[in-house]
Amino acid sequence: MKLQLVRHATLWLNYGGLQFLIDPMLGEAGAYPPITNSANDKRNPLVPLPLSVDHWLNPDAVIVTHLHNDHWDPEAVEKLPKSTPILCQLGDDSVFHSAGFEQVIPIVDQLNRLGVILTRTGGRHGEGEIGQLMGNVSGFILQADGEPTLYIAGDTIWCPEVRSAVDTYHPDMTIVNAGGARFTVGDPITMDDHDVVSLCRYAPDTNVIAVHMDAINHCLVTRSDLLRRLELEKLTHQVLIPEDGQWIE
Repeated sequence: MKLQLVRHATLWLNYGGLQFLIDPMLGEAGAYPPITNSANDKRNPLVPLPLSVDHWLNPDAVIVTHLHNDHWDPEAVEKLPKSTPILCQLGDDSVFHSAGFEQVIPIVDQLNRLGVILTRTGGRHGEGEIGQLMGNVSGFILQADGEPTLYIAGDTIWCPEVRSAVDTYHPDMTIVNAGGARFTVGDPITMDDHDVVSLCRYAPDTNVIAVHMDAINHCLVTRSDLLRRLELEKLTHQVLIPEDGQWIE
């Protein structure tokens, strides 16, 4: 397995002989307005891509955990070849078909993609009314011969669905969307530093990769914030916080 953080939740993953592009947000810095009802008015994304967008336009498949703009943006719709296979959650497939993509595969439970088994997991994009308004989100477990079990948790807080995925699949590596994204009212809608610590304490045998920080205006927990908390909790050995463009093997 070889993984590159592109930016935010966008990842490039070499796994089981396939190359996956995950949650592509490919727009230029400042291309989109700030998230409404957030604590600042900075335009998104806050930072540019680390390389030219052309580096990530020919994957074997794209995995989209859900349809929010910071995981599937107009630039991805425009730039990705329409023949690119799109793997998504059930209910989102009509959007990809409408955009002209020719191979759209919703994963209800599990899919074997050329020897890579992808299993859909649940999550909660916040609690209460805000969580309901944010809509359905998915994570995915990836398994293949000779590869570590990888859990892409997606846009979720620490919740029973995440605990169930950890208990069931015992992932060697877990990618979490941190950053504590939130609005001016209500609790975080993605994992914050408290949630990352909770995951580490609950599952000490999984290596955590924390992404989804320093790129969108309502993600208020920075890489520096998370690192300070992990140092305080003596958990830096368990969590990697990559920079944009960084490769992990």
